[in-house]
Amino acid sequence: MIVNAARSIRARIEVPSDKSISHRSLIFNAIADGPATVERILESEDVRSTAACLAALGVEIDWPEGAPVAHVRGNGLHSLFEAEDVLDSGNSGTSMRLLLGLLAGQPLLSILTGDASLRTRPMGRVITPLRSMGAQISARKGDTLAPVVVKGGSLHAIDYKSPVASAQVKSAIMLAGLYADGPSTVTEPEKSRDHTERMLSAMGAEVSESGSTTRIAPPSRLAPLSLRVPGDISSAAPWLVLAACHPDAEILLEGVNVNPTRPGLLDILQQMGASVERLEERHSGGEPAADLLVRTSQLRGTIVSGGLVPRAIDELPLVAVLACFAEGETVVKDAKELVVKESDRVQATVDVLSRMGARITPREDGFVVHGPAHLHGARLDGRGDHRIGMLGAIAGSLASGETQIENDAVGVSYPAFWQDLARAAEGGMIGA
Repeated sequence: MIVNAARSIRARIEVPSDKSISHRSLIFNAIADGPATVERILESEDVRSTAACLAALGVEIDWPEGAPVAHVRGNGLHSLFEAEDVLDSGNSGTSMRLLLGLLAGQPLLSILTGDASLRTRPMGRVITPLRSMGAQISARKGDTLAPVVVKGGSLHAIDYKSPVASAQVKSAIMLAGLYADGPSTVTEPEKSRDHTERMLSAMGAEVSESGSTTRIAPPSRLAPLSLRVPGDISSAAPWLVLAACHPDAEILLEGVNVNPTRPGLLDILQQMGASVERLEERHSGGEPAADLLVRTSQLRGTIVSGGLVPRAIDELPLVAVLACFAEGETVVKDAKELVVKESDRVQATVDVLSRMGARITPREDGFVVHGPAHLHGARLDGRGDHRIGMLGAIAGSLASGETQIENDAVGVSYPAFWQDLARAAEGGMIGA
């Protein structure tokens, strides 16, 4: 893909639906008692991987290709059938880790795999607690990498102290906890996003929270939950960053999920002095949503660390772009999780922006950027990681000269990204 700077940016965008909620709406309704309708479900390769795995386990899902609505017919907590083949999670870590939690409680033999990238990503963080609950699980490389073999069954409750703040790890344990012999708890070093807690509570599960500890009791049933999925803050992030950094920009983002455990980027933008307004606040599918209006801003450097990191983990590469247009130094730390995403996002971010003229250096747990910098076009490798592909696209839209991006993979989470970027640069109205 080829990107050039736009003279001005004017756009009204309805970003793709929240991927985390889209995954969960399928998985949780698959084991509910009755039918549910999921409107504005995200049409992406990752969510399709979840749907395909559930269908292979006997779940009735009516979701035609390209359709914005999925119908899921759940037949109860114990209604899954053993798949006749390997379950392929594609590039989706969410699919694999949440399904491992679900299948740990099912009296079935299941084998889960994924693409080359997913087979390098850590699964031991999920396998360890699930094994301690009684599931029989084995995997490659000392039980740390996919493919993973699960033989589920009777589980006992667990009080687990997670070494990482990870919504996927927490959700896997909570799903397994639905089938345990008593209440289970998960304690994280920092509270991660709480979509699972919100959705399972809305479906009738007994979920409680105290600080960074979440408790779930096994229910007798889950009620089906029909919902309209709000916009994904991670998909809104490129536009927030583009408008804040561009010298002549205004973008309105409609119906974005502003769950307080998610939009760490909004807090970072506020710290850096960005002009972002929340309009028309409401709820969608049990989640808070709002329209976000972002304009050209005077930015200043900041420090991103501690509890802010898990709430902005997917957006941290884009924070490096903000830092390139800010006065002073920006430090991102406590973000070792970036190293084990679809790519090593610390090194990928440093490589991309260094190639474009940024003054950025890696840390073991993040990076440091000295701003402001004048970015210039370059030939970039997206590394098959959609977040790095978007990083290159936004940086290229703010740089002088032409930027070429190979292996961008943005279709994994945002199929219309390139069309929306082109129309925003033309001042076009997008979405709706």
